[in-house]
Amino acid sequence: MSNEKLRQLPSVDKLLGKGDVQALVAAYGHAQVVNALRATLDAVREKVQAGAEVPDAATLIARAGGFLQSRLAPTLHRVINATGVIIHTNLGRAPLSDAALAAMDAVARGYSTLEYDLAAGRRGHRTAHAEQSLCELTGAESALVVNNNAGAVLLALTAMAQGRGVVISRGQLVEIGGGFRVPDVMRASGAHLVEVGTTNRTHLRDYEQAIENDLDVSLILRAHHSNFRIVGFATEPSLAELVALGAKHGLPVLDDLGSGALLDTTAYGLAHEPTVQESVEAGADVICFSGDKLLGGPQAGIIVGQAKSVETLKFHPLARALRADKLCLAALQATLLHYLKGEAAEKVPVWRMIATPLKEIDQRAHRWQRALQKAGVQAEIVDGESTVGGGSLPGEALPTKLVALTPPHPDRLATALRAADPPAVARIEEDRLVLDPRTVSSKDEEELLAAIDSAIDSIDKEILQ
Repeated sequence: MSNEKLRQLPSVDKLLGKGDVQALVAAYGHAQVVNALRATLDAVREKVQAGAEVPDAATLIARAGGFLQSRLAPTLHRVINATGVIIHTNLGRAPLSDAALAAMDAVARGYSTLEYDLAAGRRGHRTAHAEQSLCELTGAESALVVNNNAGAVLLALTAMAQGRGVVISRGQLVEIGGGFRVPDVMRASGAHLVEVGTTNRTHLRDYEQAIENDLDVSLILRAHHSNFRIVGFATEPSLAELVALGAKHGLPVLDDLGSGALLDTTAYGLAHEPTVQESVEAGADVICFSGDKLLGGPQAGIIVGQAKSVETLKFHPLARALRADKLCLAALQATLLHYLKGEAAEKVPVWRMIATPLKEIDQRAHRWQRALQKAGVQAEIVDGESTVGGGSLPGEALPTKLVALTPPHPDRLATALRAADPPAVARIEEDRLVLDPRTVSSKDEEELLAAIDSAIDSIDKEILQ
């Protein structure tokens, strides 16, 4: 019987003659549609052999269309971040300002001056882009942009300490998200680790003894603790003390600053995050930091410092492998301009979120509550906390107002929201799904509220079936 049923299945060629299939060909291309039809027919044959009925041609074509949509859909796309984590590494870290997006669009649409000097009419250097702004903002003598901060540190270590020793405190041998470890990068650079002090206490004399005992030391490294704090019985030398020690022994100091803060975080009710300007003022030879954390720009590794050190890095062979592309440089220039114009707190999304007053968040939360209740969704306003994230300001939080939903199955609601278009990501606390307005752009509010209404409706229908 199954063989008779199998003979009822149309061939790929026959299906290709259908009008609906031609629409799929126009959308996805002939080869992809043929593959989808074959995969669909193969799956149906297995079911028919197991006793299922033969679907009609329209059903087969619809299944092939679903297969194509699922298989060829982009995996990298926009999401609404309602988690309250401002620099959310898993969600792409810092969102870009409108000016940064416009700058990227301008250079992406055609040719650009990436490596061309218009005034001279000849080849230029991509290293020039953003350098002037970085030097003006930080007080550094020279600057270089590479693809990310790990690349910046790798380049600096390779150029300044390959085959030689680098002194670092045991309390700074950090691991950040994704398994990135400072010791691993040091080994990859060809430098060897000279650990000093203990996890919680490292003194200047520990560095001094290591330098005197290991004649092959060529660099002192300070690494920002990034995503953790050592509290209690703890101490470590200041960057200025390490610079003075380096000068005494003729050794440069590399400061892996990480987060890239250019503004004073204490002005926004947060603990002090070391700024790039402070590292430059302390005299570090080379300072490395991220472009997409507290700086609020695109993914980039930014190197600033003394010209004698940074200029050498620009011409190291590894610099080409790690160089930033035109989109990154365009977005970074636009982001830095916000700082130069004194408008970063209003125009750079990360800082705008940090600076948003609690009163404004409370007003938005109540507006959401009213809209949801009008749609038949019960919501409660509760006190909560937003976090900066991105390995910055560990343990610090900003007060916020959360819109809390208490469905029978909060996990199912969270899953349904992630399946929305656009997807929305929230968090679950105490068996409630909570949404933090601080990290949701005002232009995303309507889509978020519609997604919640639709998700709850779909879950209710599923329960009733």
